[in-house]
Amino acid sequence: MSVTSIRLQEDLEKLLENASKRLHRSKNWLINQALREYLERDSLEQQRWQETLQALESASAGKLLSADKVHAWLESWGKDDELPPPKI
Repeated sequence: MSVTSIRLQEDLEKLLENASKRLHRSKNWLINQALREYLERDSLEQQRWQETLQALESASAGKLLSADKVHAWLESWGKDDELPPPKI
């Protein structure tokens, strides 16, 4: 494990200290957990952004489904004669 040193603003240090005592966890553990969650969330946001760009490119290329087909498919969910997802 590597060591990285950071400077915390005084108000963050107090909040971190309070959370550490309340949760019976080390400040190190809390910082690692918070950073892990932030980086996972950031990675997911980047993935969603790339998917959004791909969807916009598809729409610009005319690869679209009609609302009627999508609604019919959604309305069939959970029924004995559930429809397969519509195709472009």
